[in-house]
Amino acid sequence: MDFNVKKLASDAGVFFTRAVQFTEEKLGQAEKTELDPHLDNLISRGDSTKNWTEKILRQTEVLLQPNPSARIEEFIYDKLDKKLPSRTTNAELLGQHMLEAAADFGPETPYGSTLITVGEYQKRLGSAEREFLQTSAANFLCPLRNFLEGDWRTISYKNLTFFSRLLLLAAACPRVHLKAAPDFQETRPRNYVLSASASALLSEEVDKAEHELRVAQTEFDRQAEVTRLLLEGISSTHLNHLRCLQDFAEAQATYYAQCHHYMQDLQRELSRSANAVGAPHSSSAAAVGPPAATAAAAPGQKPGTLSMEQVQLPVTGARKAKVLYDYDAHDGSELSLLADELITVYTVPGLDPDWLVGERGNDKGKVPVTYLELLS
Repeated sequence: MDFNVKKLASDAGVFFTRAVQFTEEKLGQAEKTELDPHLDNLISRGDSTKNWTEKILRQTEVLLQPNPSARIEEFIYDKLDKKLPSRTTNAELLGQHMLEAAADFGPETPYGSTLITVGEYQKRLGSAEREFLQTSAANFLCPLRNFLEGDWRTISYKNLTFFSRLLLLAAACPRVHLKAAPDFQETRPRNYVLSASASALLSEEVDKAEHELRVAQTEFDRQAEVTRLLLEGISSTHLNHLRCLQDFAEAQATYYAQCHHYMQDLQRELSRSANAVGAPHSSSAAAVGPPAATAAAAPGQKPGTLSMEQVQLPVTGARKAKVLYDYDAHDGSELSLLADELITVYTVPGLDPDWLVGERGNDKGKVPVTYLELLS
């Protein structure tokens, strides 16, 4: 083993010098070296970027995975560089339990058939959630984590080197001023005369101190330039995080739109199922005499749907409405919508309160109220 005592002593001396300078600056016994304002601002900006990125990353992880145990498991798999096994979402698990319950109670029973319907939609919701989690992890969490574990570690190492050079430079300056001070002659006794060897030694010490100062200044300037270039790259990091944030918001919007669409479909199916179950009672009531405001279903028409003959019934409360979201018609009785367009809407006797009849030119059909903003 090659053990260099001189190098060890030199490194220990450098470390001790930095430690003494740092301590004296903290205690106010030494004047703190002022940094270039631009570089000082870059350092502060870099520290803020690191701190806020850590907070945003942690809170996003909590949002996407509220279970602490699951987060720890994901962290371990990530550190081991292994692929995390696919995990069933809570909605998918609920849907599976509903389907199994329906098989036990009998899928032909009203309760069993409803369990099947709701269970299938719960599984769709769970599938959409899993896709959202995967997209968010890839497009948002990973870039933030890569910055903290990659780029920022490099910047931190260069910052540490930079401040070490700064401390050495600050420590070298007082030594030069002390050894080359013009009032040195006044600090010795009046009758004291330096010998030639002492004068030569003092001159040598001054030259050595000036050399150390020049070396410290050169190394500091070089390291300051490296640190400046790295910290100026924080601006490109912000742009990258901005794009990632936009991708995350888009993934959220897509996920919630899918959930809204699934729940609208589920409500329609449950409404049709409820009307189908209540059809015998409605028929018996019709034998006595149906209410005047209820529209009868056309022959061959499913209960709860609206035929075009019913659309021709007297209208009530016709008004303009602005479409908030795109909507694709599911059958011939519905009207497809485009976001931001204006249509005329009204209601007819027997129409579900969650729906209105919409008109666009010669096109006419049912439209969901939740997709509209009614105008006065």
